[in-house]
Amino acid sequence: MDTLGLFMLLILLFFQWMPALAAEEITWTYSGLVGQSEWSEYFPDCGGTSQSPVDVMTTQAKYDPSLIPVTPLGYSQHGNQPFTMYNNGHTVVIELPEWMGLGGLPWFFTAIQMHLHWGNDGPSPGGSEHTINGLSADAELHVVHYNSELYPNMSAAMTQKDGLAVLGILIVTGEETNPAFNNILNYLSRIRHADQKAFIPAFDVQSLLPEDLGRYYRYNGSLTTPPCHQSVIWTLFHKRVQISVAQLLKLEKILYSSKAEEPDRMLLQDNYRATQPLNHRVIFTSFSAESGKELSSGEVTAIVIGVMCGCVGLAVIVRFIVKTIRVTT
Repeated sequence: MDTLGLFMLLILLFFQWMPALAAEEITWTYSGLVGQSEWSEYFPDCGGTSQSPVDVMTTQAKYDPSLIPVTPLGYSQHGNQPFTMYNNGHTVVIELPEWMGLGGLPWFFTAIQMHLHWGNDGPSPGGSEHTINGLSADAELHVVHYNSELYPNMSAAMTQKDGLAVLGILIVTGEETNPAFNNILNYLSRIRHADQKAFIPAFDVQSLLPEDLGRYYRYNGSLTTPPCHQSVIWTLFHKRVQISVAQLLKLEKILYSSKAEEPDRMLLQDNYRATQPLNHRVIFTSFSAESGKELSSGEVTAIVIGVMCGCVGLAVIVRFIVKTIRVTT
């Protein structure tokens, strides 16, 4: 190859690499100059037709009886090695050991990390990324896995349609403290600023999940942060997990999106993406409408009263029959 040909080849390669290099250098945010509405300008996949998160309309979800319960593998086998937790400026990330995986899918998926999304301590609702029937939860936990049967690592898998599997756990607040989440929340002060890392004691990751792993929503989507690759098989659990208000406040008020050396501290809040259009995608559900229906407190009370009235009525009838038999005798 002559000098001119080599020069032209280098120029061509430069222009091919330049967009990727530029994308890596872009500092995106959830709001601001490179906020959610601008993501697609710098990361083309963010403007795709199979984006996440989505709003799950339960009346439009399609029951698929072939969907079996997902099976966390090795989640409880945390061993003696500590977990690495870090603040990446967008969320808190806990790296997971390679022996943790996920069954119940067409391929085996190896765990990589888990992270959280939340809102702020103001009166406005919001915090979770996915919503159900238009209603958001207070926060959301994502456990990320890659398809280790087909791809050698996370980097290779994340650009492939069947490359990733993410568990989505909706989190709501209540009166009781959830001890499992304290394994994360109690150590947030060690990583208050962006780029800070810390080792935390290993713990049972499965304790963060809802007890019922058989009822969930399944759809094909994307990463919810740039580069928004459309490579995720999503499993969003129907059952929510509860933490206390005090625990949620730790998420909302301890971490900063700014670095320690930066003079202006910025609280890490509202790190959730708005729901995206379904664009003719189908959301499947592992349970029928009847089996997935959760009774309200009023319905439970009515059932209890009905059963009690039925028992009293049955006792009156039995007593009347016995009395009639005695009189006749």
